[in-house]
Amino acid sequence: MYLAFLGFGMIVVFMALIMAKKLSPFTSLIIIPVLFGLLAGYGWDTLEYAMTGIKDVAGTFAMMTFAILYFGVMLTAGMFDPMVDKVVSWCKGDPLKVLVGTAVLAAFVSLDGDGTTTVMICCTAMIPIYDRLKIKKIYLATLIILQNCIMNLIPWGGPTARVMSVMQLDAGEILAPLVPGMVLSAIYVIGVSYYLGMKERKRLGVTQNVENTVTKVEVSAEEMAWKRPKLILFNLLLTAAIIVSLVMGLASSAILFGVGTAIALVVNYPNQKVQRNVISSIAPDMINVVMMVLGAGVLMGVLNGPEDAGMSAAIAQLLVSIIPESLGRYFAIIIAFISAPGTYLLNNDAFYYGVLPPLAATAEAYGFTNLQIGFAALMGQAFHFLSPLVPFIYLLMDKTEITLAQYQGYIFKWCIGIFAIFMMMGFVTGNLPVL
Repeated sequence: MYLAFLGFGMIVVFMALIMAKKLSPFTSLIIIPVLFGLLAGYGWDTLEYAMTGIKDVAGTFAMMTFAILYFGVMLTAGMFDPMVDKVVSWCKGDPLKVLVGTAVLAAFVSLDGDGTTTVMICCTAMIPIYDRLKIKKIYLATLIILQNCIMNLIPWGGPTARVMSVMQLDAGEILAPLVPGMVLSAIYVIGVSYYLGMKERKRLGVTQNVENTVTKVEVSAEEMAWKRPKLILFNLLLTAAIIVSLVMGLASSAILFGVGTAIALVVNYPNQKVQRNVISSIAPDMINVVMMVLGAGVLMGVLNGPEDAGMSAAIAQLLVSIIPESLGRYFAIIIAFISAPGTYLLNNDAFYYGVLPPLAATAEAYGFTNLQIGFAALMGQAFHFLSPLVPFIYLLMDKTEITLAQYQGYIFKWCIGIFAIFMMMGFVTGNLPVL
């Protein structure tokens, strides 16, 4: 019990210090877990658990590093320049079209099941447009996160894959009940983008002759020399090949982006001195983000602690113990509601491998099927990307220049709509029953 409350306390203190701006997110991610690990009695093992957490995010760290480098090279080479110019021209300076276009783009890009890729592609393509038209970038972050939390439920996405392994379900079996909610939720996000677009159109108006009135981003003579307009087609084909390979699961995202970065550098910048200069220009943005990923790894590692005996395990036991047996017939709904704070306070591994098994065992005793339990456990994903334990949100906040408090405070209300849609469809289709 002590460890469970200590785990909750660690998250609360971490969040409070960040929102009060007493510590930066990175320093808080390192210092607070270490202090709470010592309070938990881990001693010097605290540092071992922190290192374990860093190892656990190594794949994310590698993928983010290569992804940032890859899209940095593409941006430097000018691959997105014609796209940005044409989109701005098509929008005719209309924020409504820009925001609806963002929602549609985010939905399709999110089909690869990886949040970092979605952030990199959408931000790299859309931020210049938002900057030109002075559209609030919190709206860009909102639409990316809403669409990504929906599309992340595809079988090759993280949470669904974990549920499939724990509940022994196949991809088609779990995807079928999720599809109606995913479709309606995606339409809901398009509606949100329309609403936000109307607000921005009212605030900013529709810019006439935007091609002539919008100032292009100023670049130095050296940066202009790095543009590769003759290689745009090659760069587009290379990017498409990487994304298709990601969707098909042909290799890990880190390897695909690593190979893609190497090819992009060799083709676009065969001169090694130019290569180094291009990488150096991208490095500052990359360092800020990957530091946050490593910090999140420390937090997760200390939260997990010793196997089956850490703060995560204690939180799981507490959640199971507080549910009275008289509520057994509502257990699927209970799991759905537990999954919301559960996947916020814990990472997906901790919740689905730590909390779900004891909950599932209890639900099965009340007569619920594995599919019903698995479906219910995924409902909380509507709020998962609000969690400070999700590494790629720091990349999104960095790109859109918003704070964690702004990020969580604004996006939360829109996440409620997605949660409600999935719950409603669960009731209608019978996948979230009351026995």
